[in-house]
Parts: sequence; C-alpha cells; structure tokens
Amino acid sequence: MRMNTGKNALLPVVECFYSLQGEGAHAGWPAFFIRLAGCRNACSFCDTKESWSEEGYPRLSPEELAKKVLASGAKACVLTGGEPLLHDLTALCRCLKDAGIDLWLETSGSEPLSGQWDWVCLSPKKGIPVDGSCYAAASELKVVVESPADFVFAEEQAGKVGAHCLCYLQSEWSVSSDMLPGILSYIMRYPGWKLSLQQHKILNVR
Repeated sequence: MRMNTGKNALLPVVECFYSLQGEGAHAGWPAFFIRLAGCRNACSFCDTKESWSEEGYPRLSPEELAKKVLASGAKACVLTGGEPLLHDLTALCRCLKDAGIDLWLETSGSEPLSGQWDWVCLSPKKGIPVDGSCYAAASELKVVVESPADFVFAEEQAGKVGAHCLCYLQSEWSVSSDMLPGILSYIMRYPGWKLSLQQHKILNVR
C-alpha cells in the first residue's frame, strides 16, 4: 500500500538539487534530483538512511516540484529516495511531462509502478520481492554487489527483465577496493553486464 495516493497528494521531500547523474546508463548527464522520503526496505548499505522515515520533511505538491525543476534549467529529472514508488507519482509525472522534462526513476521495485517514465533504473535488493510491473518497465538493471554470492542474485534478476534492459554491476561503496577486481573479472567473462561506478562519490559532488 502506498503512503500517499491521489491526484492532489503532497509528496514528502528530503532534498532537491541539480547535479550530475553519477551511476548507470546516464552517468555524467546533468539532471534535477528529487529525493522522496519513505522506505520500508532498510538496506544495510543504504547511504541515505535519513530518507527512510517521512517524519519532519516538507510536503510539496507536484506543481511546486515542477516549478523547482523548471527553474533549474534541467532537461531531465530523477525521482529517487527512499523508495519513491511508495507514493503515487502520476500527477508529478504529468506536470513534468507537460513541461517537456525527461523523467528517470530509481527504484528497488518493491512497489507497483506509477507515473510515466522515459527511463526506469531497477535496483532490486535481496529478500525484497520485486513487483512485476517494475521488471516489465525496467530500462536498466543495477545490482549492488557486496560479496561474490551477489553474482548469483544478479543473474536471477537479469533473467526477469526484458531483452532491451541494460544490466549493470556496481560495487557497494564501502567494499569497493575488495569487490571491484571480482566484478571486473565477472564482466569480462559475462559481457552482457556493464560496470557502474558511483562517479559522484569519486568526484565528491552531490
């Protein structure tokens, strides 16, 4: 069940900012980021744990958020979290699409898809079921690798997305020095995968 539904629902916003996409297929592209509050997944390696609860965050309308995006001059907007699909994103997407903004979603897939998207980055987490609508819509599969056992999970997930979906392996940041050699070796052996690096952390940008 989504935390907020309905056309006029206000969305709890952790932060908004204009920056470069640091990961996956759009790495290096400028975009406006909207980070929504609320997540039930509680991943151990999450680097935005402050986004798990909705408490204490301002609630903005889709129209207010669209104004922020347009004022930035951005041509693309990333919805991230938390888990953004805990909220009905239909009205926000409509506002932004009407303004000609490309819409990119980052999701664990734990909730049904809502909204209209130009790109869906699905980053599933072990032990958390993925809604079938997210597998079907995925443009990009990004699996975070903490240990060699995660390669098995990655292959299981790759078997559930469409043939058009790009598949990425990304080391969990705190163990990158240990995991990157194995990830690189795996990609060389299985070239259906690509490498994703958290470039924003390497460059120390937001």
